[in-house]
Amino acid sequence: MRTHAASPAALLVVSIALATMVAPAALAADATPPPSRLRFAVSVPAARSTQPLDGRIILVVSNNNEREPRFQNDVYDPRTQLSFGIDIAQLAPGAAAIIDDSAIGYPLERIGLIPPGEYWVQAVLHKYETFRRADGHTVKLPMDRGEGQHWNRAPGNLLSSPTRVRVDPRSDDVIRISLDAEIPPLPEPADTKYVKYVRIQSERLTKFWGRPMHLGAIVVLPEGFDEHPDARYPLMVNHGHFTREFRGFPPDPAAPPGRRPVSTQFFREWTGPGFPRMIMLLIQHANPYYDDSYAVNSANVGPYGDAINEELIPYIEKRFRGIGQGYARGLFGGSTGGWEALASQIFYPDNYNGAWGACPDSVDFRQYEAINIYDEKNAFYINSDWKKTPHPNGRNHLGHLQATVEEDVRWEQVLGTKTRSGEQWAAWEAVYSPVGADGYPAPIWDPVTGAIDHAVAAYWREHYDLRHILQRDWATLGPKVRGKIHIDIGDMDTWYLNNAVYLMEDFLEKATNPAADAVVEYGDRAVHCWSGHDQAYWFRSLEKRILETAPKGADLTSWRY
Repeated sequence: MRTHAASPAALLVVSIALATMVAPAALAADATPPPSRLRFAVSVPAARSTQPLDGRIILVVSNNNEREPRFQNDVYDPRTQLSFGIDIAQLAPGAAAIIDDSAIGYPLERIGLIPPGEYWVQAVLHKYETFRRADGHTVKLPMDRGEGQHWNRAPGNLLSSPTRVRVDPRSDDVIRISLDAEIPPLPEPADTKYVKYVRIQSERLTKFWGRPMHLGAIVVLPEGFDEHPDARYPLMVNHGHFTREFRGFPPDPAAPPGRRPVSTQFFREWTGPGFPRMIMLLIQHANPYYDDSYAVNSANVGPYGDAINEELIPYIEKRFRGIGQGYARGLFGGSTGGWEALASQIFYPDNYNGAWGACPDSVDFRQYEAINIYDEKNAFYINSDWKKTPHPNGRNHLGHLQATVEEDVRWEQVLGTKTRSGEQWAAWEAVYSPVGADGYPAPIWDPVTGAIDHAVAAYWREHYDLRHILQRDWATLGPKVRGKIHIDIGDMDTWYLNNAVYLMEDFLEKATNPAADAVVEYGDRAVHCWSGHDQAYWFRSLEKRILETAPKGADLTSWRY
């Protein structure tokens, strides 16, 4: 459609009219409320603690009472409510910690932006302990207490009852909140015929952290374990997030489907004829930074890789009659567990005979989710001189955005500064980064501006970029991992993890001397955490590899009954 140019006079009239029409609205939208004098005063009554406390106070402000406010704050949920956080150090009983307009918030940046109204409020004190590490640093961190590093569920954390109050940032009100309740301890799970719970003190981790540190394990025994006392078994390590209890062996027919963590079909296969009899091991390695350690040695988290491989696994195999040799061990897992399975195979190549990693966390940091930490300047926005297009952080199968990196990082900053949020970005930073001058992990980027620290990125590349490490060390690693790497992932992974897998696949396809003989499979329009196979497939695949690669004289019969 062609248009005709207007005269200069007409343009002037239109410009003045538009300015008159839109200027007030634009000014109103751009207006920033002045600093608020509103304050929340949060205190711990002497009945709850007689000692000064360290930690993070997280205040949640909700416009509904459908659930307790502490369960209504999530960066990926469009219904998320408001949260604000502050650190406390040696807060005395009865003294008040003040949450004011300077406290960091999400999704609103500060309390002065809350619209006046009636809200439900609740505060939680996530307690920190003092660790005097072997490297000379003293740090204050939240020790896991059996819940898997969840601030809103951690036993021993103090909290207030949800209370309905009037919130008006234009006022100078002081809203007083008392942390008069405590989250109770969790019950210990009980052993069953098939499932055994084990806990050992780790010498390596105890030395690193300067206090007793433990590793836990859930051991799932094969059918016929008691009836075959002379059998020795292969070990399959099931890597993944913290699991407190393994339910479903045998399945509870009264449990609703959504509460059955183990499928009835898998139990039938596990106990049925012809299934390879193996020990399945789920590792409990929650630590002061996250719900697991990523099963590698880390400058900040500690020597978990060595502790798992040289302390826990030998103990399990000795106690439960494992074969105890690399040809008879395998690994599988999804997401965090997918990365751990692949990393364990790469960092301990002789210890395992195959890794099946589904939807693994970023295996190439040129696609750290959707960020190239080596070439890009900023984690929040793509490289550009003039525009600020945000990096995405979460999508559905149609590609619709659920959150941005900047939003997610800000939410984690509310939950904990200095890499103490207990969430995903902080977990990677704790595992992958060198130790900073203050004893906490060196940030990969500025959490406020998003500016990437490329010196830290270079450290990540040399220590934890799995594709880079494989390519760098292929001459020695290649012969040890040939045929052992298997990856499944959806090509619409929620967190863009398929992008890093493409880069890994490109290297594996081109690898020579030797060829990688790796397997990479994709699910069409599948999101996190897709795998093209069920659990039984991984056990049968390990059995096949054992039969094909076991050394002469290996036990190939006692466990195949």
